[in-house]
Amino acid sequence: MHGYFKAFLFEELNSWHRKNRLNQQEGQMKYTKAERVKATLNGEPVDRPPVSLWRHFYQEEVTTQGLVDSMLGFQNHYGWDFMKVNPRAQYHVEDWGVTFEYPSDPNEGPTPAKAPIKSVEQWDYLETLSPTKGNLGKHIDALNRISKGLKNEVPFIMTVFNPISIAGQLVGSEETFLSHLQLAEDRVHSALSVITETFCNYVSEILNVGAAGIFFPTTAWGTTDRLTNDLYNNFGRPYDLKILEAASDAWFNVLHVCRNNNMLSQLTDYPVHAINWDSHGTGNSSLEEARGFLGKKIPMGGISRENLLNLDASGIERETKNVMRDSGINPIIIAPSCSISPRCPEANISSLTETLGV
Repeated sequence: MHGYFKAFLFEELNSWHRKNRLNQQEGQMKYTKAERVKATLNGEPVDRPPVSLWRHFYQEEVTTQGLVDSMLGFQNHYGWDFMKVNPRAQYHVEDWGVTFEYPSDPNEGPTPAKAPIKSVEQWDYLETLSPTKGNLGKHIDALNRISKGLKNEVPFIMTVFNPISIAGQLVGSEETFLSHLQLAEDRVHSALSVITETFCNYVSEILNVGAAGIFFPTTAWGTTDRLTNDLYNNFGRPYDLKILEAASDAWFNVLHVCRNNNMLSQLTDYPVHAINWDSHGTGNSSLEEARGFLGKKIPMGGISRENLLNLDASGIERETKNVMRDSGINPIIIAPSCSISPRCPEANISSLTETLGV
């Protein structure tokens, strides 16, 4: 049994110790995890910034209970202020016929094996899916179990890719999808409408089981390495906004603008509460630079996933302190630039939590 799963057995004891340490800090307001996150999102001062990391458990996340156990185990081991549920990335498209192959190495992710869209004409046959059936329904079941396991003590948000990312997964390669955007604009728009309807309904189910919001990645497409701003405004933005409208009753929606040379500055008007991006990435804005155009949206990030993997514990301590120093009194949610590697040393993760006083 994985060490993270064993930690689940000690949830109540660990929770008591953390609360007891906080209670001993004289004159300091005591925050629950949800209160700390909500106060930060409102721009209010807190005892410390909220923090969370997330990763894949590739072998476990192929089953409903495996996903539940791995998410709860990781949460209970480290005591994050919120859980970003990190399901297998392909859950969005499995019910449309996409299949993946898993390598023997448990630390390596799957690769696409079969995609249903092989010609532009096949976009016409894409149908709206039920949010409560098939693999989508299994993930709603997983969220329900996670919600019960967290006992209303830890807010959680569910990963939902944006529609253009989901459409891209239905094709054999990103290059083929790019050609379809040029060759079959109307067909792709119709398919994007089907995808958007499916996931607007899905977001409603996510919120119904108690999620605080959604984590909304742009994956390969919110970067000028792949699309021009005009192409993104045509094929990305209109559908993104419909998904975010479906999530508008939530209190913790996060936009994740992926990759280097990202479109962060073009997407800051999106109706979300926080924005996550790789502030260390080539061509990307630093935390300090982004504060000039984020408005009231809270930056989430500051921790390089590459550094979490490659530095030693003292290096992670320095990086964490640097983020805290550079943020000053400005609100921030400490988080990685993206999902951290399964090979990330536990000592490095512990160094981050100890530096922050989690």
